[in-house]
Order: sequence, then C-alpha cells, then structure tokens
Amino acid sequence: MSTASGTVRVRIDGPDSRHTVLLLQGAGETADVFDAVCERLHNSDLRTVVPESIDSLDTAAVFALLDGLKLPWVHLAGSGAGAELAWAVAAGRFGRFASLVVADRGHPAVPDVDGAVRDASAAAAEVPTTVVIGSGARRAEAAGSMRYVTGEFRVVELDGIDNVPAQAPAEFASAIVLRTGSW
Repeated sequence: MSTASGTVRVRIDGPDSRHTVLLLQGAGETADVFDAVCERLHNSDLRTVVPESIDSLDTAAVFALLDGLKLPWVHLAGSGAGAELAWAVAAGRFGRFASLVVADRGHPAVPDVDGAVRDASAAAAEVPTTVVIGSGARRAEAAGSMRYVTGEFRVVELDGIDNVPAQAPAEFASAIVLRTGSW
C-alpha cells in the first residue's frame, strides 16, 4: 500500500467480517509479534490488518493506509510505539474508529512510568478505550488516561508481563474482542 511516506506492506487476514482490527506493533518489531493475537481474533470472526513495520508510519500514513484499503471504520490496537501511534491516530477523530486497545502506554498527556509526559497538548481519544498493562507499575499512567478518553474506559492489569502481545496474546486478544461487541 502506498502512502505519502512510502510503501507500507500489510498483512490482511481473517474472515470476511464487518469488524476489522488494525494492529500496530512496537518499534523494531515485525508483524509476527501479533501472530497469536491474530489467530484468536480470527477465531472470534474478526479481520486483521497488521503493517509489517510501523517505522515509516505517522498519523497521516495510517489514514492513507486505511483509505487505500477502503476501511472507513476500524478497531484500533497497539503495543509500545504502536500504542503511542494508536493514541495519536484516535485523538479527536470521532467516528473513524470503533474502539482503542493499547498495551503498556497511557495517553500521551499523562506522565508515564518514568514521569515523562510525551505530549501535554494531545487531544482526547473519542472512542471506548482499554489500556492493558503488564505490571502494576503502570497503574497510575493507565488510570490517569481516563481523563483523556470521552468513551467508556477500562484498565486490564496483568502481572509480570514485559511485552503484552508476545507474552499474553490471549488476554490482549480478549480485550480487543470485548471492544468489538456492542454491550
């Protein structure tokens, strides 16, 4: 798929479904990190789109990618740097995304686990949002993100997980599946 920042290779898989999930992995990771997550999403009747790498993606490139794939409405999920990109893409974009699920990253305006604020002026995400954290050390960051979400908000806390999609694919997939339901 071509975007203004170059060509982006994506994996599209799963059943034909009215629900598509765009998964954005961490910097330096390949789409493989989501293999077990995607398998579970496919078993839940969800289609997945995963870029091979997010290294050349920014918010404009994500929208160009979705437009090129003719996907006007998707569920958005990310981990690490992909979660940061997901927050940026979902910010102030009511109606384009059905839900947001991020792993180990709070909203950019909230101090992270090291006390750093990535973007104090970041807009709120206007979608139902779940923050999955692999450690209680990120609890304050996750809970503080609720102020920057205009939809329903949840935190899922796991214990002793360094890379949520790789080490807890069932839990991450479950958080995504729960967001695709209309309950």
